Amino acid sequence: MASTSGIWSPFETADWRKRLAGVHTRNVEDIRDEEGVVDTEIVPSSLSGLVPVLRAALAIEKENPRVAYLCRFHAFGLAHKMDPTSIGHGVRQFKTYLLSKLEKEEELTVKFRTRRGDAKELQDYYLQFYEKKIRDGEFSQREEMAKNVQIAAVLYEVLKTMVAPRSIGDKLTTYAEDIEKTREQYERYNILPLYALGVKPAIMELPEIQAAMDAIFRVDNLPFSVIRARPDVSGDDSTMPTEKLKKANDIFDWIASVFGFQKGNVANQREHLILLLANMNIRNSAESTNQLHAETVEKLMATIFKNYKSWCDYLRCESNLWFLEDYDKQQMELIYIALYLLIWGEASNIRFMPECLCYIFHHMARDVYKILENITIHMMSIDPVQGHDDEYFLREVISPIYRVLMQEARRNNRGKASHSNWRNYDELNEYFWSNKCFHDLSWPLNFKADFFRHSDETHETARRGHSQATIGVYKRKSKTNFVEVRTFLNLYRSFDRMWIFFILALQAMIIIAWSSLGPVGVFLNSNAFENVMTIFITYAFLRFLQACLDIILTWNALRNMKFTQLLRYFLKFVVAAVWVVVLPICYSKWGNQSLYTYAVVLYMLPNIVSTILFFLPPVRRTLECSNMRIITFFMWWAQPKLYVGRGMNESMLSMLKYTLFWIMVLISKLAFSYYVEILPLVGPTKLIMGMSIDNHQWHVLLPENETHNICVVTAIWAPIILVYFMDTQIWYAMYATLFGGIVGAFSHVGEIRTLRMLHSRFQSIPRAFSQRFWTGRDRKTKQVELDETYERNNISYFSQFWNEFINSMREEDLISYRDRDLLLIPYSSTDVSVIQWPLFLLANKIPIAVDMAKDHKETDDDLCRKIRSDAYMTSAVVECYETVKDIILILLLDEEERLLVSSICAKVERCIREETFVKEFKMSGLPSLIDKLVKFLSLFLQSADGKKKYQIVNVLQDIVEIITHDVMVDGHLFQQTPQQYHAERKERFVNIDTSLTHKRSVMGKVIRLLSLLTVKESAIIVPQNLEARRRITFFANSLFMNMPTAPKVREMLSFSVLTPYFKEDIVYSDEEINKENEDGLSILSYLTKIYPDEWANFSERLKSDHLENDKELVCLWASCRGQTLYRTVRGMMYYWQALILQCFIEFAGDTALSEGFRIKDYYNKNKKFLDIAQAMADLKFTYVLSCQVYANLKKSKNPRDRSCYSSILRLMFTHSSLRVAYIDEIEETKDGKPEKVYYSVLVKGREKYDEEIYRIKLPGPPTIIGEGRPENLNHAIIFTRGEALQTRDMNQENYYEESFKMRNVLEEFQKAHSGQRQPTILGIREHIFTGSVSSLAWFRTSSVTIGQRILANPLRVRFHYGHPDIFDRIFHITRGGISKASKVINQSDDIFAGNCINCVCLLIWTFIYGFEWS
Repeated sequence: MASTSGIWSPFETADWRKRLAGVHTRNVEDIRDEEGVVDTEIVPSSLSGLVPVLRAALAIEKENPRVAYLCRFHAFGLAHKMDPTSIGHGVRQFKTYLLSKLEKEEELTVKFRTRRGDAKELQDYYLQFYEKKIRDGEFSQREEMAKNVQIAAVLYEVLKTMVAPRSIGDKLTTYAEDIEKTREQYERYNILPLYALGVKPAIMELPEIQAAMDAIFRVDNLPFSVIRARPDVSGDDSTMPTEKLKKANDIFDWIASVFGFQKGNVANQREHLILLLANMNIRNSAESTNQLHAETVEKLMATIFKNYKSWCDYLRCESNLWFLEDYDKQQMELIYIALYLLIWGEASNIRFMPECLCYIFHHMARDVYKILENITIHMMSIDPVQGHDDEYFLREVISPIYRVLMQEARRNNRGKASHSNWRNYDELNEYFWSNKCFHDLSWPLNFKADFFRHSDETHETARRGHSQATIGVYKRKSKTNFVEVRTFLNLYRSFDRMWIFFILALQAMIIIAWSSLGPVGVFLNSNAFENVMTIFITYAFLRFLQACLDIILTWNALRNMKFTQLLRYFLKFVVAAVWVVVLPICYSKWGNQSLYTYAVVLYMLPNIVSTILFFLPPVRRTLECSNMRIITFFMWWAQPKLYVGRGMNESMLSMLKYTLFWIMVLISKLAFSYYVEILPLVGPTKLIMGMSIDNHQWHVLLPENETHNICVVTAIWAPIILVYFMDTQIWYAMYATLFGGIVGAFSHVGEIRTLRMLHSRFQSIPRAFSQRFWTGRDRKTKQVELDETYERNNISYFSQFWNEFINSMREEDLISYRDRDLLLIPYSSTDVSVIQWPLFLLANKIPIAVDMAKDHKETDDDLCRKIRSDAYMTSAVVECYETVKDIILILLLDEEERLLVSSICAKVERCIREETFVKEFKMSGLPSLIDKLVKFLSLFLQSADGKKKYQIVNVLQDIVEIITHDVMVDGHLFQQTPQQYHAERKERFVNIDTSLTHKRSVMGKVIRLLSLLTVKESAIIVPQNLEARRRITFFANSLFMNMPTAPKVREMLSFSVLTPYFKEDIVYSDEEINKENEDGLSILSYLTKIYPDEWANFSERLKSDHLENDKELVCLWASCRGQTLYRTVRGMMYYWQALILQCFIEFAGDTALSEGFRIKDYYNKNKKFLDIAQAMADLKFTYVLSCQVYANLKKSKNPRDRSCYSSILRLMFTHSSLRVAYIDEIEETKDGKPEKVYYSVLVKGREKYDEEIYRIKLPGPPTIIGEGRPENLNHAIIFTRGEALQTRDMNQENYYEESFKMRNVLEEFQKAHSGQRQPTILGIREHIFTGSVSSLAWFRTSSVTIGQRILANPLRVRFHYGHPDIFDRIFHITRGGISKASKVINQSDDIFAGNCINCVCLLIWTFIYGFEWS
């Protein structure tokens, strides 16, 4: 195969066939081309470099089969070169498959060979391909051009293996060089094509993107880096240079060349920072600008390094964020930010240890400063700096720390080992909470440091990076400062303050009840008061018990604690023991009452100080966060100082509400316990204790000389004591329900619950909607808001969203076409004098009005008063009249006939003004007139081809006849006017314009008018679907809640949505939905029984689209009603659609909206605006699906796995903004042995394939150290973008109308809140959409709403749940991410950030929904 010249020949396949003979371990048929499976899908992970070659062969196969064969043959040669012995997983099978395919193609393509040979054929095709698709295709679509450039590069590589370099020719060489330069322009990208030339995408034209790029790409004052070859890389070419200068294109390239970051990480974080800067810069300027504002960078830097600065203050070390006086400060700030992002992006599992990242950044920032300082010293020349290869940082910094994590993970025995035997993420991170890390670990990392001690063996020789070092005699590293001991004693220790309070209160109440003096009288009696004071002695004993339990339950951790911690435990024990002795002694000398009182005051002094500080949150917060040694010394006694959890106190108002709530609960509980439980038992107890019992029947169990019948008393009091300690929960539930209802009422929760309520308040909805969402004009005053023009503008704006909302429900088959038509709002009401409300509000209004009028014998004032009492009826009557008039006048072509109609209408309007309508018109003729109008409109709709013109004319003549003879009192006079006295009836109203049936505006009026006249359903039953009703009423109700005002789309916070996925269902197959279970019931039949109306709507949609036999649509319908990923992705992508709609509305402006602006028309006429709107949506929204097993699904032969892979691929093709992050496992040969290497990869859909965007090497398998889901989220979070991050589980979805509120929700991060801190988590309420079919889901929905509401307000103690909550993304990525992953400890699948101690959660329990399957 390989000739001595290194040129491959396609005629040497026989040799390879001989070598591979007899080594088949898998039949070729096992990996044959199946439907939807191509060569690129079965390439082993160790041969992933062959994918571009095979894809190029597939692309040109139809155009030139022989060249495609040569490309595949080249791929076969590369496969053998990459793995000569075929030891990689699946390599031997792949080679066999490819060889078999080449043999078949050789027979099929040999007829296409020319006499000049394959080499000449390939040269000619290369020239032709370049000139036709590269040179002449300059203005092609970017995706098509990128594909052609990739194919051309592959063709040239194949050509070089077939032709000697000197024989290629200058022309081909020139073309190849041009392609090599062009490839950079078409580099794969995620959102921003940074190196695109020529016609750039709309997102690259945004001024804020340009400003951020200009700042990051300015590196002319930075030195080159000298990259040395890795010492473990050997090659046969002795002339290979050991050093090379690397020029940086931007700040990220420069940092990467100095510290050795990976290219994939650099590209990922480059785009990440550009998008962050662009989004923040937009809000710092009133208008678009190409200048990056200084406050933008400063604000981002303050946010990112807030935790780092706090860490430095805690350790009392100086921050390394230094700035040179004579250097560009903004560039240094960007360098520091870029450095931290690169560290974070490549840290893998170390991201769960935020202070470890602070430690790494601390030293690397110092190195950066030294480099820049040398530049300012040597101003005349910039000397190169020492650089490193792309994997240096991973190899020398991250991998050693990762190995410590891995060793601890092995020790935990998959979570089965005791917690005291291994360290988790948090405990390893606590190593960096003390100055010991600086002295012991040092920099560069000292692998003999205490931190790296992780083996149970007495002697260990470990490989540390590139060298071997003898570690020595080490013992296992113990836990940090806490070791969990599982015992029932934790029930007391964990809630000791509650137990102490209840025990002391019980003792005091029994003493008071026993004295018979009452709660007030006991303070006036010295003996009774003396007995009450004994509670402090009890308190001393309980505190002594607490001190003992503290030592017992932390015994396993004592040997690893600091001396100060041990001293604190010892002193607390001693002090508690002293008071146990002192207080009883002082009490025994009650004659000297002041001595005991002074002792009690002195004993309670720490509690008194703590209570005062509790009601002074600012003071307490200052003391807890202070690093002054004197304050730290005094705070040391109260609680051990930790880095996290300091300064978490709420505002004084929140403390006051919290305290008052519990005071009311406890007063009610104690009063009930005293008067109902304890006091009634005191008298019987005294009587029983005074009784003398002579005859003991249970003398064996109970002694005859029992003192005071103590066993009987115990039996009586035991249930009461048990109830006493348990009934607090009952009182809490009662007050929680009461206050939860009050809070809900003030929050306007549930004001609109039914369609009848919606009907009554619909008139105010457009105004409320505009106040919440419209950004096109300044807010109006109350006086202007009453103006009709303002109200019309509100409805025009509201109609844009409302109609899209209704159409989305029709696409989801929640409503029928008839319901949709009744719910839609006309885009413009300028054609009539009244506001055109949706038909479901006007339904049956005209028939009712006609019935009222036909029998009316009174005055006009009475009839008008009856009609105007219903605003919707008034609108319906006026709209009906004016629309009929407008249609007839447009329809008539004869001017005299139009004058006749106009004169009749003028008389109607005059009579209404003069209130003589009842006298001049006969109301009894209205029903027949309405019937003729209905017939006229029906014929008009059926006359699309003009064939029913004469029928329309006849009905129109009948209508005029009825008006003039049956309705008008003096109608005969209109027919005897001088203009028409000579005309006969049959000659009138013949000349009509039938072309109007092709005008959408006219037909829309006809359809709406016909519906007004014919629809007789009550508005209460439209829509009929219960889910559609719930969604409409909730959205309408949310507009009246406390919702922040929406900013413009360009000024809103950017955000991402992250969804973890493993191997759950994506789309049901036809076989799955039709397969019957043991009861003979299939999924499809079950769903049709549960959702009969939705199935009917779906069938109606199929018939209208002529797709009755489309099985794929049936599968999608079923998938949207199950727990599938398809449902989740569809819902999340509503965010993207809503942003585009909002952008279009902002582009249109007030004038266009009032003139009947329609989104669909705007899409077609303004392609540029569509590109800008999509660019703005991409700038603000990113959706990442974290599918860790995507690579396995792609290579699997299991039918279900293949189906999952195909479905994910289809989702990426359908939704251009969807990205999939996965973990790729590749086998690489090292020292002749296969070795698994892991990568985090991000892909997007492109044509028929997934396109790899970023690939970042990992130090090892990232999902086996901790819990699976947090690890899955952690590897994908680096690919998210924006300032906020929403976590959505796979069993959740989203609705279009809720997506529209995202701008408002994110403003909660921006607006001022009570207290000192801004929220970092927004808690979103959930609606469980299986509540109608699941009793468990219904119970969960109904039971937690009020409870969660009261925990949020007034208690302010609601714990974060996880999904669908929204995180302050920058805050969380600098503090360990959005989830904890320690094995077993953080095992809840649902709680993403359950242990995020420093988070501030704000509950949005009002105006937006999350949706979950239960």
